Amino acid sequence: MGRLFGTDGVRGIANADLTAELALGLSVAAAHVLAEAGDYAGQRPVAVVGRDPRASGEFLEAAVVAGLASAGVDVLRVGVLPTPAVAYLTGALGADFGVMLSASHNAMPDNGVKFLARGGHKLDDELEDRIEALYTEHRTGAPWARPTGAGVGRVRDYDEGFDAYVAHLIGVLPNRLDGLKIVLDEAHGAASRVSPEAFSRAGADVITLGARPDGLNINDGCGSTHLGLLRAAVIEHGADLGIAHDGDADRCLAVDAAGNEVDGDQILAVLALALRERDALRENTVVGTVMSNLGFKLAMEREGITFVQTAVGDRYILEEMKRHGYALGGEQSGHVIVLDHATTGDGTLTGLLLAARVAATGTSLAELAAVMDRLPQVLVNVPDVDKSRVGETAELAAAVTAAEVELGATGRVLLRPSGTEPLVRVMVEAADIDHATAVAGRLADVVKATLG
Repeated sequence: MGRLFGTDGVRGIANADLTAELALGLSVAAAHVLAEAGDYAGQRPVAVVGRDPRASGEFLEAAVVAGLASAGVDVLRVGVLPTPAVAYLTGALGADFGVMLSASHNAMPDNGVKFLARGGHKLDDELEDRIEALYTEHRTGAPWARPTGAGVGRVRDYDEGFDAYVAHLIGVLPNRLDGLKIVLDEAHGAASRVSPEAFSRAGADVITLGARPDGLNINDGCGSTHLGLLRAAVIEHGADLGIAHDGDADRCLAVDAAGNEVDGDQILAVLALALRERDALRENTVVGTVMSNLGFKLAMEREGITFVQTAVGDRYILEEMKRHGYALGGEQSGHVIVLDHATTGDGTLTGLLLAARVAATGTSLAELAAVMDRLPQVLVNVPDVDKSRVGETAELAAAVTAAEVELGATGRVLLRPSGTEPLVRVMVEAADIDHATAVAGRLADVVKATLG
């Protein structure tokens, strides 16, 4: 069996790859690993459990809750809330760990189990490995200690979580959003109630899209992976900007008043300057990944801000931020971490802070985003290949080297296996979009030929 945990929890097709049995077993193992260091003085450990609106989340939530309670963990079930809300509540309530059921931006048939450590932080590899090893040990027949009688965990719904999280979001805003008209695309996902409520309480005139989840329509032609509806709505309503979330609302993309996309790199650049203005950009540093646009790096250099790169994945950004005390980091995909106010990417918080900058400066989003020139970047996903062999074939390595020589100093190439899907991502950056497209297409063909 390969490693269960990817870059963001355990994901797969619900009821095929990710079964109720797997969810239950992982929860029991996580209960033992994440609660074992606690000193409870006779009290049971506590876990916060939330989910996005996918239909499969209903039975997977039941399995997770059953596993935790059977292992002697008290469960606070917060229902449908964003991943960052579960992270926030895990910390705010002093819970020992949290569990989020979501496959983020993936299509509806997928789902995932994501564990959060005490304080609402993502698990490091060592903890994930321990959970997986214990799960495997139990699955192969080794018994585990089962409490009985009064020792089993208790389960209750924590409906107060919604208001507590919204109050937290409003409380961290530097200024109100009065006078702004904002279109929100919620992807029929976990923020369908939270995000409109927060923006409205902050003073914005809100128009919503994709805010009627039915369990089957999450990410379906809407949200941060499909910006067409948002662009059209912003223009139709004469809005100042639009904000789009993914299924679990840990990311945020935007469009300006003309319907032009403002991606995660541009949002990060705007927020970096805003934090620096308030003397809140610690070490005058922002953290990104190897996928960050070259234009972002050049903009930060021009502004005198240090740019630190990590591997792709907001967990690695967070690790770097925590290690050095940095305040801001994020990804082009819209995962933005403001460490003073969140332990993970928070799409609603990011959108609120971006809108707050527009309101505070009286400057359009397009003008603010123009702090960086986004160089043409082409990303090609190559499915149905053996992603584990990306770095092992001489033919593919030679093709990458040739492409890098061809692009020279004005471009770059990045090949990486997806951490959440069965595919390889080919990224090419160049001064000219046609050149980038051509090089990416050739490399994708080589990936398919050598790894297919």
